[in-house]
Amino acid sequence: MPLKRLRNSNHPKAGSTTKVEPIRDLSAIAAIKKNLSARPRDLCLFTLGINTAYRANELLSIRVGQVAHLSGGDTLDLMQSKNQRHRMITLNGTAANAIQDWLKLHPGPEDAAPVFPSQRTRKALTVSPFINMVKSWCREADLKGNYGSHTLRKTWGYHQLRGNTKTPPHLVLPLLMEAYGHARQQQTLEYLCIQSDEVARLFMQVEL
Repeated sequence: MPLKRLRNSNHPKAGSTTKVEPIRDLSAIAAIKKNLSARPRDLCLFTLGINTAYRANELLSIRVGQVAHLSGGDTLDLMQSKNQRHRMITLNGTAANAIQDWLKLHPGPEDAAPVFPSQRTRKALTVSPFINMVKSWCREADLKGNYGSHTLRKTWGYHQLRGNTKTPPHLVLPLLMEAYGHARQQQTLEYLCIQSDEVARLFMQVEL
């Protein structure tokens, strides 16, 4: 008798779509960091995730030897899981400090050891438990909505677009397109769950 295929509870039902959201509120980000202060591995993973544009499985693939020597301003080059191309990012000080703070406590400092090991197997965390972790972090911060594996990288882009005052405004969206590998600006806006300013104004100009 063939085994019944089990549905991943994180997947939407057939025919439906679920858009994973960024964390829009800076106070919620601060609350999550505070909640994770006693879980240094998770705090490092969260902090690194919201300060880079790496996908979940790329973050979880990082080995100690790739980052043990890095500080703010240094680059990290990981292979993208989606297209098998290398993508380089520059670590900001917050991300680099989070890594170093965690590695000071890391029980397996060998270069080949995963930076984010499973507490049960000591092998690298996988995406499925990571999704549940993100969901629980958001619940603990009283966030309502749908959160998952893309939430952290979306959070980075959302706050780049809404809060970056150091880059000329007309350059932020094209640079985000490049960071995410998107072909159109609208694709990036939709990914980040953001209306363009023009569309937002349009909704406000005529009331029926």
